[in-house]
Amino acid sequence: MSSALYSLGRWAVRMRRLVVLAWILLLALVGGLAALVGQGMDNEVTIPGTESQEALTRLSATFPQVSGASAQVVVVAPDGSTVEDAAVRGPVEDAVTEIGDLEQVAAVTSPYDEVMPASVSDDERATLLTIQLDGDQAAITDATKDALAERADALAAALPDGAQSALGGQLFSTEFPQMSIVEAVGVLVALIVLVATLGSLVAAGLPLLNALLGVAISVCLIFAATALGPVNSTTPMLAVMLGLAVGIDYALFIVSRHRDQLRSGLPVEESIARAAATAGSAVIFAGLTVMIALLGLGVAGIPFLTTMGAAAAVGVGIAVLVCLTLTPAMLAMAGERLRPRPSRRAASPPAERDAAERAAAEPVHHNRFFAGWVRAVTRVPALTIVLVVVAVAALSLPAANLRLALPDAGALEEDNEARVTYDLVAEHFGEGFNGPLIVTGTIVTSTDPVGLMEDVADEIRALPGVADVPLATPNETADTGIVQVVPTGAPDSAETERLVHDIRDLRGQLSDEYGIDIAVTGFTAVGIDVSDKLGDALLPFALVVVGLSLVLLTMVFRSVAVPIKATVGYLFSVGAAFGVVALVFNDGLFADALHVTRTGPVISFMPIVVMGILFGLAMDYEVFLVSRIREEYVHGRRGREGARAAIVSGFQGSAKVVTAAAIIMFAVFVFFVPEGDMNLKPIALGLAVGVAVDAFVVRMVLVPAVLALLGDKAWWMPRALDRLLPSFDVEGEGLARELALAEWPAAGSRDAAVAHGLQVRRSDGGTLLAPVDVRVPDGGALAVHARSASTVSAFLLTIAGRLRPDAGAVKVTGLVLPERAGAVRRRVAFVDAEVPGPAVAVESALAERPRMLVVDHADVDPEDRPALAEALSRARRDGIAVIIGAAGDPPGELLAAAPVLDLDGASEPLPQTHETTEVRA
Repeated sequence: MSSALYSLGRWAVRMRRLVVLAWILLLALVGGLAALVGQGMDNEVTIPGTESQEALTRLSATFPQVSGASAQVVVVAPDGSTVEDAAVRGPVEDAVTEIGDLEQVAAVTSPYDEVMPASVSDDERATLLTIQLDGDQAAITDATKDALAERADALAAALPDGAQSALGGQLFSTEFPQMSIVEAVGVLVALIVLVATLGSLVAAGLPLLNALLGVAISVCLIFAATALGPVNSTTPMLAVMLGLAVGIDYALFIVSRHRDQLRSGLPVEESIARAAATAGSAVIFAGLTVMIALLGLGVAGIPFLTTMGAAAAVGVGIAVLVCLTLTPAMLAMAGERLRPRPSRRAASPPAERDAAERAAAEPVHHNRFFAGWVRAVTRVPALTIVLVVVAVAALSLPAANLRLALPDAGALEEDNEARVTYDLVAEHFGEGFNGPLIVTGTIVTSTDPVGLMEDVADEIRALPGVADVPLATPNETADTGIVQVVPTGAPDSAETERLVHDIRDLRGQLSDEYGIDIAVTGFTAVGIDVSDKLGDALLPFALVVVGLSLVLLTMVFRSVAVPIKATVGYLFSVGAAFGVVALVFNDGLFADALHVTRTGPVISFMPIVVMGILFGLAMDYEVFLVSRIREEYVHGRRGREGARAAIVSGFQGSAKVVTAAAIIMFAVFVFFVPEGDMNLKPIALGLAVGVAVDAFVVRMVLVPAVLALLGDKAWWMPRALDRLLPSFDVEGEGLARELALAEWPAAGSRDAAVAHGLQVRRSDGGTLLAPVDVRVPDGGALAVHARSASTVSAFLLTIAGRLRPDAGAVKVTGLVLPERAGAVRRRVAFVDAEVPGPAVAVESALAERPRMLVVDHADVDPEDRPALAEALSRARRDGIAVIIGAAGDPPGELLAAAPVLDLDGASEPLPQTHETTEVRA
C-alpha cells in the first residue's frame, strides 16, 4: 500500500497541472449533470415491510380517500363568538369551496356539512378543516401547496378581527434542513485552527480548498442521483457536514507530515511522496472505516437511510481520492513556500545543538505541552483509566432516558405556520388531534359493514389513551373499513406509542369476535414503526460495523489488545454523545441557548447515524495517534521501557495533529446546532460531543494510559493470526525499508534475486529455513538442495514471493520482499515439477515471459529430465534467471555450470553479497 501511494504521490507531483485541471473539469461535469438530470429532493419517509406501510399501501387501492397526504386548517373564532356566527361561517364556507376545487384535493371537511362534518371544539370556538389530498406526500406538487397557502391566507384576511387561522397538518409537518451562514462560521474556525497548527496561511488554505472541492463534487453527484431514485434533503446536508470535516482532517494529516519532513531537510518532491505514502495510508484506512460505518446504515432496511449512508460514503471516498491526488499536486505547486523556517535550536551550531539534545535526552517530536500531558496521564495509568471510566459513565447515564420519534410540526420553529397550527390544535382540541391513527381491516365477508365498524370503534373507545373516535365507516364497495382514532397524547408521546401497541394487541380478539383482521397506520403509526425498526437494527448494525473494523484495526496494528481498546473507547464516546443529547433535547438543559424549539423525543435515526459516523471518526483518531506510537515502537523502542518511551515520543509526534483535527471536526459539527433544523440538531450535537470526548478524553487520555499499563504486551499478536491476516502498512514501515534498500546490494546493480539473512519460521516458532545469503544475477542460475523438502520449498516459495520471510533482507527483480510480494509474483513464474509433464508446465510458464523462473521438486523421473533440462536451457538463452530446487542430491545436472546452494550449509561458498553486513534485517 505505502509503495503504491509513494508512486502515486510522485506521479501527482510531476503531473500537478493535469491533476488540478482534471478535478476542476470533473466538478464542472458533475455540476452540469446535476443541473441537467436532477429531479429535486423527496422528503417522504417509507419503511417497507412494516404494518403501517403495508396498510397504507392497501388503503391507496381500496380506500384512496383516506390514504393520501392530508393538511389541516384550524380556525378560531374571536372571544365571545363561535364558529356558527355569520362573520366566521361565511369565510369558512367560501374557503372550503375554493379549497375543494383545487387540483389534487380529494375532499375537505366542513363544520357545516352533516355528511362529512369537520371537528368542532367543545366550546365551539374552533374548528379543524381536514383536507384530504389525492396522492402521497411526494406526489403533491409545489403548485398545490402554494394554492393551499393562498386560500388559507385569503381565509385569514376574511375572518373578523380577533379570529385566528393557520394552515398545517401532515403535508407541512416536516421541514428538512437548509444551509445557513452560521455553518460557514465552522469553516472559519477550521481555517483559524489550521493556521495555528501549520503556521502558514498557504498551508492552511490547502486542506480547506481540498475539502470544499470534494464537498462540491459530492453534493452535485447527490443531486444528479435524484434521477435514479428518491433522495431526501437531509442527505446533502449530511454529506456537506461530514465531507467538510473529513476532507479538512485528511488533508491536514498529509500536509502536516509533509511540513515535518521539510523541516528535517527532505527535498520537496521526496517529502510529498513520502507523506502521501505514510499519512496517505492512514487516510485510506480512516476513510475505509468511515465508509464501512456509513454503508452499514443499510442494515436498518429503511430506504432513505440506506440512500443517506451510501451518499455520505461516496462523499468520504471522494474526500480520500482528493487528498491522495489533489493534495500532493497542490503541495508541489506551493513548493518551498511550505518549508518551515528553522528554529533557533536548529540554527545553532551543530556541536552545541548535539550537546543540548544529549543533555535533554528528549524524543525527536518534542513538544513541551504534549510531553507534560502524556507523562501526566501515564504516570499512574490505572488511576487515569478509573477516572476516565467514572467520568464518561456519569456523562452517559442520561442516555437511558433518550426517546426517539419521527419529527412532526411540533419540532418546527415557533413562528412557522405549521407549528402555529399544531399549537392551536393542541390548545383547542387536544394534542392527539395532531396525530390521529387509522385502524383499517378487510370486511368483505360482513353482512352489516356499518354495524361492524361501529362495534370495532366501541372496542377501541374502551382502551386507555383514546380521546375520541370521530369516524368509523366502510368504503363505497363495503370491502374495507376504517376507524379514525384520536389519542389523548401527542403524536411523539410514549402514551400514543402504547396506544398503537394496545390496538394491535386487540387483533386476536377482533378476529375471533368479528372476523376482521385489523392494522394500524397513519402518519403517527409510521413514525412509531420507523423508531421500532431502527431500534431493532442497532445491534446488528453495531455487530457488522464493529466486527469488520476490528479486523481492519488488527491488520493495521498487528495487535489484539489495541483493536479491543479502540472499540471499547468508541462505546464510551457514543454513550457520552447520547447522554448529552438526552440532557439537552429530553431534559431541556441549555435548550434555549441552542435554540431548541421543543424538548421531547429526537429524530429516530439519530442513534444509528451518530454511531456510524462517530465510529469512523473515532478510528481516524486511533489511527492518527496510535500509528505514530507503533511507528516509534517498531523502529527500535522495544521492551517495557521502550514501549513507554514510544508512547511519549509517538504521542508528541501526533497529538498536535489529532488536536487540530478534533477541533476542526467539533467546529464543523457544533455550528450546525444553533441555527440548524431540528432534525439535524441532535445529530450535529451528538457528533460534536462524541468527537470532543473521543479525541480529548478517550484517545488522548485513556489510550496512552492503557498502552502504558500493558507495556509491550499491547503489541502482542498470535503468530498464526499474524500470518493469516494481510498486512496494512499504515506507518510506512515497508516504504522505509524499501528506501533503505534502494541502493542495496550496490548502486545500479541488476540482480534477479539477492538475500541476506533470509529466514523462515514454522507456525510453532521453530526454524524452517536457517539464515541464508544468496545472490543470483539477471539471467543467472542457481540449484538449491537440502535434506528436507520443506526447507527447499520454503526457500523457493519465499524467493518467488509466495511465502512471507520472517527475517532478513530480500530483493527479487529489484523489488523488496515482502513489501512488493504482489509485483514479484507477477514477475516470477513458479512451477511445481511434481505435476505430470514438468517440461510442459515450464513451457507454459515461460509463455507468460517472466523475469525469473523458479522450479520446485526438480528431482523428476529420468525420462522427464531431458525435456525439462531443454526447457530450462531455453529459458536461460532468453535471459530469464532460473532457480531450481530438490531434496537430497543437488539437481545441478539440469542446469549446466549453475552454482549449487546447500541450505543445510554443506555447499561451497558463493560470492559474497556486497555490503550485506550493513543491512539491518
